Amino acid sequence: MTKVQPAKEAATGKPGEFEVRQIAIDGQSLRIAIRHCGARQPPLLLFNGIGANWELAKPLLEALTSTTAIIFDVPGVGASPRPLFPYRPSTLARLGAGLVAELGYAEVDAAGVSWGGGIAQQFAYQYPNLCRRLVLAATAPGFTMVPASPAVLWKMATPRRYTDKLYMNRIAADIYGGAFRDDPSLIGRHAAAMHGTRNLGYLYQLLAMAGWTSLPWLWMLSQPTLVLSGHDDPLVPPINGRILARLIPNAELRMIDDGHLFMVTRPAETAALIEAFLTDGP
Repeated sequence: MTKVQPAKEAATGKPGEFEVRQIAIDGQSLRIAIRHCGARQPPLLLFNGIGANWELAKPLLEALTSTTAIIFDVPGVGASPRPLFPYRPSTLARLGAGLVAELGYAEVDAAGVSWGGGIAQQFAYQYPNLCRRLVLAATAPGFTMVPASPAVLWKMATPRRYTDKLYMNRIAADIYGGAFRDDPSLIGRHAAAMHGTRNLGYLYQLLAMAGWTSLPWLWMLSQPTLVLSGHDDPLVPPINGRILARLIPNAELRMIDDGHLFMVTRPAETAALIEAFLTDGP
């Protein structure tokens, strides 16, 4: 377990507005975004999916009504410059903890979507005293997951969908499922928010998870945990959510009638589930 320095005075801002800025943590420049809400409960630190700049999570962040949310572009993605060397999930967990301390919070709730769900698990394990509650969305326990089909995995092997909008339109329904199968306009809106993905940065994200698994220590996670899975998720089959919910001691599973990106296609419903969980009890 890793300790973190005591927090400074907590960051404040006008409720409902985004504060976006560049900040250095342990020598790494990070593009961060904070959506303040003025609530007294701990803020939500969100770890985004692979290749995803923070703006892709904006629909969910805007749907949160009682939770201050913090998110940052992973090094090599969006407006966060690429580090000199590859990193591991423990590195990103440390950056997240450093960011929380720099912003002045003594405690946070953590959430992760897809690839970022692995980082959120690592954060909760590495900083148990900093992480109060945990939300895992459309994610799995690392390389030991029940995998997607080879055709889906092949489409995810490169960041081409982030740089080629026509390609994204062709494959979005196959890899994301759910609402993307029925409403082509969702693909265009999602693709319009994509920017800043670089080949080497994407490769670093793939390498970060190579050989990583949370299975040996999921039983040690003491945080109340909400696991969210989509019924029609080609990328992370819902059996992975059931595995997480079974192995994390204090976890509950909620299924959503959508695909992999239900945080984007059903932001109000997802935000309501998350906030109900975060405000349930002490």
